[in-house]
Amino acid sequence: MELRTLTYLVVGASFALYIGIAIWSRATNTGDFYVAGKHVHPLANGMATAADWMSAASFISMAGLIAFLGYDGSVYLMGWTGGYVLLALLLAPYLRKFGKFTVPEFIGERYDSRAARIVAVICLIVISFTYVAGQMRGVGIVFSRFLEVPIGLGLLFGMGIVFVYAVLGGMKGVTYTQIAQYCVLIFAYTVPAVFIALQITGSPIPQIAFGSTIQGDSIYFLQKLDQVVTALGFTAYTSGTKSTIDIFCITTALMIGTAGLPHVIVRFFTVPKVRDARYSAGWALFFIGLLYLTAPVVGSMARLNLTETIQIGTVGAETGNLAYEDRPDWFRTWEATGLLEFDDKNEDGRIQYYNDQNPEFATRAQAFGWDGNELRVDPDIMVLANPEIASLPQWVIALVAAGGIAAALSTAAGLLLVISAAVSHDLLKGILMPHISERRELLAGRISAGVAIVIAGLLGYYPPAFVAQVVAFAFGLAAASLFPPILLGIFYKRINKEGAIAGMVVGLVFTYSYIEYFKGLFLRWAGSPWSENVAENWLMGISPEGIGTIGVLLNFAVAITVSHMTAEPSAKAQELVEYIRYPR
Repeated sequence: MELRTLTYLVVGASFALYIGIAIWSRATNTGDFYVAGKHVHPLANGMATAADWMSAASFISMAGLIAFLGYDGSVYLMGWTGGYVLLALLLAPYLRKFGKFTVPEFIGERYDSRAARIVAVICLIVISFTYVAGQMRGVGIVFSRFLEVPIGLGLLFGMGIVFVYAVLGGMKGVTYTQIAQYCVLIFAYTVPAVFIALQITGSPIPQIAFGSTIQGDSIYFLQKLDQVVTALGFTAYTSGTKSTIDIFCITTALMIGTAGLPHVIVRFFTVPKVRDARYSAGWALFFIGLLYLTAPVVGSMARLNLTETIQIGTVGAETGNLAYEDRPDWFRTWEATGLLEFDDKNEDGRIQYYNDQNPEFATRAQAFGWDGNELRVDPDIMVLANPEIASLPQWVIALVAAGGIAAALSTAAGLLLVISAAVSHDLLKGILMPHISERRELLAGRISAGVAIVIAGLLGYYPPAFVAQVVAFAFGLAAASLFPPILLGIFYKRINKEGAIAGMVVGLVFTYSYIEYFKGLFLRWAGSPWSENVAENWLMGISPEGIGTIGVLLNFAVAITVSHMTAEPSAKAQELVEYIRYPR
């Protein structure tokens, strides 16, 4: 059976499973739609949270980042896992005891302010749409390559599936669909890793293979990889290039952002008891760890396979590079997507792949008539192309396609639901039409989800950057805007509505402006230095991925200062802190 047909069967079967679960568990009231009726078992909720969390950034892009960044890519592993510790200890049980539906609802009641609730809704929508842009890009990449359809048509398919199980099932349907999606994506991620680990080191356990010797040789895998990449002028894979302050800020922003992401927080509203919220976070960390401990192996082995395939020979071998006409089939198919590009600068018909930003190496390369690096590889293709590069069986390649789609759709559904809840429950029910019936509120929630899906599809068609980078920006925005008012609202009675609003506005505006200025996230400002030499202009050497840490500090400082310059919170707000902080 050819790969395309097999992929259609595997992906189609997974879609049928998701839709069937959504129909079986469809929401019948607002409680089901927003928080799954608060009846989800902690273990099941942990698995659903892991699927909600392990988005296209984790499945598709993170290993790609690690493949090209090497040691520097560890910030994503540390930040995205460490955040669950903060979430379990500082937020989850208290927000579950609060017992309502959404993050803006907590902020509105804690600070006894409709204005604070509206600002929180704005923050939530900005964060969620930034995040969902990365997910829909992942859907487009998988569809365009494996199902061989235009990205626009692939996005329509993905939007249609999400529409069915998110709009019909609500949080209840999404929860049980995400459990199925977790099973698909973790199987799809680990099976190729086992195959490739066996090929390269002879060990079937990827984590052990990471520290093993190359099969038939005495050199360790990471030593081999270091030799291969440094021979091409790149930094050694096990060495870092980022500054200490940037590593610290990126890791911190990702950790705090994890604890501030609304689509993750809302998952802890779905369990029966306060204690279950902590157990859910523990189970989620376990299920996430299964993939995150495999990602470094997948990324590093993908880099080795790619480099050895393209660069047959080393500098010093005039004809050592792969002839373009002899490029393998996987190269040709990924070229068709535009995510792998070859530019024959010296017109010799061979692929020169090296670091032309390394002056010493570039000088040596020019002696052979080379005129710069001729290959551009998008980091987002590494996990998806890895089984093809390694010549794995076609069923493994089809499985990876299903896993990539499951990862992207699971998170997209969670994000779209929190956007829907923010519009229907926080704006409509909470502020504009407080006496709206439950039936009409449920209808409004479904309409809001449908509109959000259309906007998400447009963002996927015109993506602002590659998947993991967009997601990292969303984490910075979440850290700088929502985390401080939630944390202070739980542990510090003196914070009032004026302080919370001022902190959220300053944190969000500062962080978004910095990201927009250097990366052109959505506006592509003319004259901004984002296109060249950006690192020289960064504030204290902090990249846009890490600037959320400064946004957090500004938010805390402004919130506390303004609160102490204005009146104390109302008695109602202080009583709410007493209620959620202490057992009764």
